[in-house]
Amino acid sequence: MEANLFLLLTALLFTTSADAQNAPEKPFLHRLFSDNMVLQRDIATPVWGWAKIGTEVSVSLNGKEATAKADANGKWMVNLPAQPVGGPYELKVNGQEEVTLKNVMLGDVWICSGQSNMEWGMWGTTNSKEEIAAANHPNIRLYTVAKKISLEPEEQVAGQWQVCSPETVGGFSAVGFFFGRKLNKELNVAIGLINSSWGGTICEAWASAEALNELDDFKPAIARLKEMIAEQNNTEKSFEQKMQEWWAQNDPGSAKDAVWEKAETNTEGWKTMGLPKVWEQTDLGNFDGVVWFRKEVTVPEEWAGKDLALGLGPIDDRDTTWFNGVKVGEMNTWNQARNYKVPGKAVKAGKNVIAIRVLDTGGGGGLYGQPEELKLSLSGDKASKPISLSGDWLFKDSTPLAKTSQAPRQGGGNPNYSSFLYNGMIAPLIPSAIKGAIWYQGESNAGRGLQYRTLLPTMIKDWRSRFGVGEFPFYVVQLANFMRVEEQPSDPAWAHLREAQLMTALNDPNCGLAVIIDIGAANNIHPTNKQDVGHRLALSALGQAYGKDIVHSGPIYKSMKVEGSSIRLTFDHIGGGLVARDGALKGFAIAGADKKFVWADARIDGDTIVVSSKGIESPAMVRYAWANNPICNLYNKEALPASPFRTDQ
Repeated sequence: MEANLFLLLTALLFTTSADAQNAPEKPFLHRLFSDNMVLQRDIATPVWGWAKIGTEVSVSLNGKEATAKADANGKWMVNLPAQPVGGPYELKVNGQEEVTLKNVMLGDVWICSGQSNMEWGMWGTTNSKEEIAAANHPNIRLYTVAKKISLEPEEQVAGQWQVCSPETVGGFSAVGFFFGRKLNKELNVAIGLINSSWGGTICEAWASAEALNELDDFKPAIARLKEMIAEQNNTEKSFEQKMQEWWAQNDPGSAKDAVWEKAETNTEGWKTMGLPKVWEQTDLGNFDGVVWFRKEVTVPEEWAGKDLALGLGPIDDRDTTWFNGVKVGEMNTWNQARNYKVPGKAVKAGKNVIAIRVLDTGGGGGLYGQPEELKLSLSGDKASKPISLSGDWLFKDSTPLAKTSQAPRQGGGNPNYSSFLYNGMIAPLIPSAIKGAIWYQGESNAGRGLQYRTLLPTMIKDWRSRFGVGEFPFYVVQLANFMRVEEQPSDPAWAHLREAQLMTALNDPNCGLAVIIDIGAANNIHPTNKQDVGHRLALSALGQAYGKDIVHSGPIYKSMKVEGSSIRLTFDHIGGGLVARDGALKGFAIAGADKKFVWADARIDGDTIVVSSKGIESPAMVRYAWANNPICNLYNKEALPASPFRTDQ
């Protein structure tokens, strides 16, 4: 482990420099704000960006206006007055620049975060084709935060709000979508979903250094983080500078005198490839390295000088994209759709050229999404017909990876270090106004259930303190059943992690739990039934955050009482009553003071459950669904499953 940590820390020397003079230019308006976005209703709404020191900036929405001046660091921020649900509106920002955002809604904004089961896109869910085809929800808006790790909190974020449709929802978080769909249907308000998730990641990566430093377990990691920051700040070149030098040295198209991104580039000798398609499925074959793509597109005269939305779908791995020689975006993640804003100053009537430089370090390579994702459209104008970009593109394979030097890697590419993801993917969203958050994570912390009891609440408290919107609702997905079914009662790691998630919800009045112990699979850590996950999260929100008179939880263990050779259990959230699905109750184990558990007989008695076993004359404790993959069937009549529990806490 020490060797791996050493390699990680060595790689971290290539992270972005904090030196302001090496930092990229900051945008006039923070990139969280774009056409089609949702702003949080009923509370003051921060809007911010950067301008020359002292510049006065005014922001207006639906007749409400606020002004501010750029401070000594060039940052400005206004707080728009609270407004009720409504829209669509135009958000106008005037100062050093003039920006008008269209199709802006006032509704509820939710952050969707965690690891792969939150990241899991609609393409991989049950009945995906039918679900995607039916996902025409103009008042659900989607924003995916680009994956990024950082030693220190970032200010910038890459992404763009999109109206939920069959063309935009495919790669978005399935759990987030199904959660938002239920809320939108029940509340009839616009729902904004911000997906900030990364598969395989640990909880502590999503908490700030200051919060983690309050926990003894993480003090050494935070001390080392401070050392890494000092090492980083002592380097002479930023990550961006090193990457630019690497391109110039290893890619002919990026050399000093090259113009491959320009409209006037000579493309004689370039070949043609039908996109979208991974290039390993073409004549290019098993090629890892740099490939350039170009496509001419004819823009109608009425679009000239106007902002456009460029959709390219996911690109494997790293892309840099230009429109008529103007860089409009770049990302370094293989599974996230590219949606870039093309500034009006780069758009002309007639022939325009899109150029994309792609670096693939393994796997398929290139633009591989759905044909409908490749399009150019008039930003914020739903009435205009998009221009399809699927079909033939020119391409040129520039340099194979085997002939290049090692490319700089930001943070070594490893997200699993304390605070890395908070810094790169949560901090840039702060202090946006939100309604709450949903969280599906824990698989990567299984084995540390006791630690998770304090870690998860610490992260939640940390986020709440930083967003500044009070004790906002936070809903946790409890881990699904997974791995082989055990023949005898046991005490496995996943049961302890689930218990920590349950305890977090029980100890926080603004926290809820979506129990999914019934939808997992022995051989699949990514259950494809994301519909029930989103539905149960939404029930928690409707019952708690929105005060609806509904049953929003399955049975939760409350207390026990020994009655001779039996134990009687009572529960909260029994709804219309306790039920055993598909026959007699299963999943209960009982033990005496020696804690030697055996399978138990259990029966429903009114609103309680009586548990016993012929071999246990003096019972002392009961466990239910206490396994990695338990066979269990306790529900309430509203079809919500009971959470696993033990009475011997």
